[in-house]
Amino acid sequence: MENDENGAVQRKPKVKGKHDKPKPWDDDPNIDRWKIEKFDPSWNEGGMLDVTTFSTLFPRYREKYLQDAWPAVKSALKEYGISCELNLVEGSMTVSTTRKTRDPYIIVKARDLIKLLSRSVPAPQAIKVLNDEMQCDIIKISNLVRSKEKFIKRRQRLIGPNSSTLKALEILTGCYILIQGNTVASMGSFKGLKTVRRIVEDCIENKMHPIFHIKILMVRKELEKDPTLAQENWDRFLPKFKKKNVNQPKPKKSKKKKPEYTPIPPPQPPSKVDIQLATGEYFLSDKVKSEKKWKEQQERQAGKTAENKRKREAAFVPPEEPAVQHNKSDDSTKDVAALATSLKKKAKEYGNKKLIENVNPEAYLAESGEPSKKKSKKSKGSES
Repeated sequence: MENDENGAVQRKPKVKGKHDKPKPWDDDPNIDRWKIEKFDPSWNEGGMLDVTTFSTLFPRYREKYLQDAWPAVKSALKEYGISCELNLVEGSMTVSTTRKTRDPYIIVKARDLIKLLSRSVPAPQAIKVLNDEMQCDIIKISNLVRSKEKFIKRRQRLIGPNSSTLKALEILTGCYILIQGNTVASMGSFKGLKTVRRIVEDCIENKMHPIFHIKILMVRKELEKDPTLAQENWDRFLPKFKKKNVNQPKPKKSKKKKPEYTPIPPPQPPSKVDIQLATGEYFLSDKVKSEKKWKEQQERQAGKTAENKRKREAAFVPPEEPAVQHNKSDDSTKDVAALATSLKKKAKEYGNKKLIENVNPEAYLAESGEPSKKKSKKSKGSES
């Protein structure tokens, strides 16, 4: 601040980036700013000032598995100075820091470990989240869709036939992905987890099919191999997919014909009192009305009883047998005689046919040339 000639206070204009001066290590090519260095216990020799505790519940069907795998989890956390407890009565897992804990961020990693265990991730895979290079993300997908049928269908779309879509996503993103119930648990690098979350949300919200994301990831993987394209925009190489909404024909509503307009309103239907006045029931006493009502009820009951009895007895009535038609004896004898004559005739024709077929033509001609013995005898007798 400075005072001018009149004594007024003037403020100095702020210089943007005044303290944003270049550092000597900004342009050092030997420094990898994305590398996560492994924690050294000498950085925090005093330990933690206070105890930090995280707890989570697990479903009942995971109780047996957690009980068997808990010794391995406990030994893995013991290396980092974290104590853990499995409470089967309450169905909860608890992790907390101890005096031996040096890494202040390891308790967050332990919290992620018990979350993954409760979401059905196998213990050997979940223990890997304790490494500095491994991160995890649990995506809740149940609240993205209202309809349960659509939710199940889109979740299955994310898995694919024989888990082929899920395996392809794991290979391209470099992450471990597990779909269980209403959540998707993933483990990997920050870049891979970001990609997995976008793919999962787009699939469940029906924005883009996972297959299209897989095609884009495959193209990106090929482009990364070319160093000349490292500083260029890749949008011209990536496939562009547009969502096609098929217009389905809407069912035609049947138009009801409007009745012709008439200024005269329709006649009012008679009320219950009008009907009683017309039949004379209105002027009867209550006793007579009750007796009449009782008689009508008895008649209805009797008719219903008779109808039920008829239905019960109908089950025991034998069905009508078809009448047997007796043929007359004369007709039967005539038919038998005609059948016998026809059979004899057919047999005779069949025998003649057989004889004709068996005749040898040479033998027949030879026999026809010789006179028969009977004729010769007759002729001798006549000569004598």
